[in-house]
Amino acid sequence: MATAVVMPQLGNSVETSIISSWKKKKGDKIAAGEVLCDVETDKATIDVESPFSGVLLELFFKEGDEVPVMTNIAAIGEPGENAEDLRPTSAAPSEAAVEAVADVEPEAASSQQRATMGQLPVHHSGDGKIGISPRARHLALDKGLDVLGLMGTGPNGRIIERDIRAALSTMPKMTPLAKSMVTSGDFVVAPGVHPARITSRDLVVSASSPQAAASGVEAPPLSGEGEILQVIPLKGVRKLIATRMMNSLQTTAQLTMNASADARALLDYRKRLKGSSEALGLQGITINDLVLYAVSRTLLRFPDLNSLFVGESITQYRRVHLGFAVDTPRGLIVPVIRNASSLSLQALAQESKRLSIACQNGTVSPDDLNGATFSVTNLGSLGIETFTPVLNPPQVAILGVGNVNLKPVEESGEIVFIPHIGLSLTINHQVVDGAPGARFLQAFTRNLAELDLLLAL
Repeated sequence: MATAVVMPQLGNSVETSIISSWKKKKGDKIAAGEVLCDVETDKATIDVESPFSGVLLELFFKEGDEVPVMTNIAAIGEPGENAEDLRPTSAAPSEAAVEAVADVEPEAASSQQRATMGQLPVHHSGDGKIGISPRARHLALDKGLDVLGLMGTGPNGRIIERDIRAALSTMPKMTPLAKSMVTSGDFVVAPGVHPARITSRDLVVSASSPQAAASGVEAPPLSGEGEILQVIPLKGVRKLIATRMMNSLQTTAQLTMNASADARALLDYRKRLKGSSEALGLQGITINDLVLYAVSRTLLRFPDLNSLFVGESITQYRRVHLGFAVDTPRGLIVPVIRNASSLSLQALAQESKRLSIACQNGTVSPDDLNGATFSVTNLGSLGIETFTPVLNPPQVAILGVGNVNLKPVEESGEIVFIPHIGLSLTINHQVVDGAPGARFLQAFTRNLAELDLLLAL
């Protein structure tokens, strides 16, 4: 009897995964435990193994397809068996799988809609038609939204309902005069203009209008010949990261506070570690490891920030499960140091190094990428002083770490220059007030300045 292979759930927060490559083709024999395909999430690349042996009867998706978790991706059985009943249908567990593809002619959009949304990238099939689900199409028509400007997030780039709702939330408004000018077909929004509200001053004469034809004026090109280096489609992990970043900003009220901490104790202790005996195994402990250690201890006093906000509930945690950003060739990955608040400095540094290497090599386990209660992202090595870190929901706070700079400070009536490290804390202001965030930053800066005392606790 033919049996389905499903897209695995690679972490609690992962809703879809992309099939990077098939390792087998239809008709091939496959053994249980043999790799069937590679799949990508916004966090890692994972091998999907066959759960049983047999012949690969069907592959239900192509390489590059984004597939909802727990959806049938292939069928395995005996030679000649029919596996069509296992092909994903309208009963598949996601909007992307349940909505059938409909085609909308690009010419059907109004000139006003093209003007407001035409600056976004267009996704369409080779026959010039746009793949869009019925629910998404009906919503777009009801709201007067042009689907020409949308990049779909459904399978094969199909536009689905969530894409329409996301576009509606960011579509600029028009003044009545600007709306009438655009509707006439003689004017369009000037290239590069992205105001919150479009007025007549944001419009230019359309190249196809009678005014432009009469004057002999040609619309200026967006770029000269040879100006474009390359055009990179937004797909794969980069597309998933982009979606998550946008969702973070759209679903949370983010507030960032900046501060700096006296870094003398931090730099001195790092110097001592680097000069210690190799037998102690402490030479590889980095500034970032020391920061992570201080964060894990400071958070124990601030459960408001060591929390997850899901639905209408805030869950606070006794221990700190610390996520930290790792820059990889595939994009940003955030592995998690479990029980970081219970680890010694040496153990924490070893776990940080293990996870960083696994992320760089693409071998990190899905279990190592989920469950963080707080995150840290460090751009100090790149010379960044302060920045605005973006939340990773359902976490309610994230700390950005900048570089070390000399800062003038008054001591005993004299101005002296003391090294300080830049810090940027972003909180979800829906559930965390500014005062608790400021108090955390205050306590954290004090712990960094008195690092030797913190290590003695």
